[in-house]
Amino acid sequence: MSLFQFTARRLVSQAYCGLKAASSSKTQKFRLEMARPSSNMADFREVFAKAKHIAIITGAGVSAESGVPTFRGAGGFWRKWQAQELATPEAFARNPSRVWEFYHYRREVMLSKHPNPAHVAIAECERRLSKQGRSVVVITQNIDELHRKAGTKHLLEIHGSLFKTRCTNCGNIAANYKSPICPALAGKGAPDPETEDATIPVEDLPQCEEDGCNGLLRPHVVWFGETLDPDILTEVEKELDICDLCLVVGTSSVVYPAAMFAPQVSARGVPVAEFNMEATPATNRFRFHFPGPCGTTLP
Repeated sequence: MSLFQFTARRLVSQAYCGLKAASSSKTQKFRLEMARPSSNMADFREVFAKAKHIAIITGAGVSAESGVPTFRGAGGFWRKWQAQELATPEAFARNPSRVWEFYHYRREVMLSKHPNPAHVAIAECERRLSKQGRSVVVITQNIDELHRKAGTKHLLEIHGSLFKTRCTNCGNIAANYKSPICPALAGKGAPDPETEDATIPVEDLPQCEEDGCNGLLRPHVVWFGETLDPDILTEVEKELDICDLCLVVGTSSVVYPAAMFAPQVSARGVPVAEFNMEATPATNRFRFHFPGPCGTTLP
């Protein structure tokens, strides 16, 4: 599929989600009843047993059960800023020290977090099915690497990783698990609203270690206003095109382009099962919905 086709499909999906319900309350009730997904686990297990290639799409909800801050909604602040005020190219250009404090804090928090039963169940599912000649791919919006920690091998991180950096000068991407990531950030990044910015000079922030470069590093994550890596999107499309079962785990189904992945799979007749705390805008387009904590329902 070309990038043009992918973009066109995204626009169609966005437009579809924005359609209004019929004005007649009777017609609306009929449609909702017709669209209501099943919560019958026995039926789901029957479908699962036949699946040869399973795509699992995960979001912040699966990591929230590990105590990972989501920085979304009420109370989702670091100091006095929300993530969308810091996770932008403009914010980094204006104040790279503040943005790096924010990401240093998130990296340090993640070093103390562990995969929960949902992460473990997904990784074990991949291992077990691979022995049966079946396959699993995990497509995640999360940047915390908890799927990787749990042992998932076939992993597509569409929003990047907290533990990768990209050089703003040479473009080199590298894994980086240093704690702290640079000496100047040691002890910095406290989230308390009264904490003052460290105002670290640019030359003391994380620097590229490629020979002769020394460019300023940035987190290798997709920021607000940036596009996703087209190569990763191509891989995602390939996986979704061949899957015969899709699981949606802990995602609100409102962040694009990931919000359109499962509805597109469902539209071609492939069963989709949603595991989430509550219904989402896409729930009525899926065959199954299992409410509750992912760490309880998924295993």
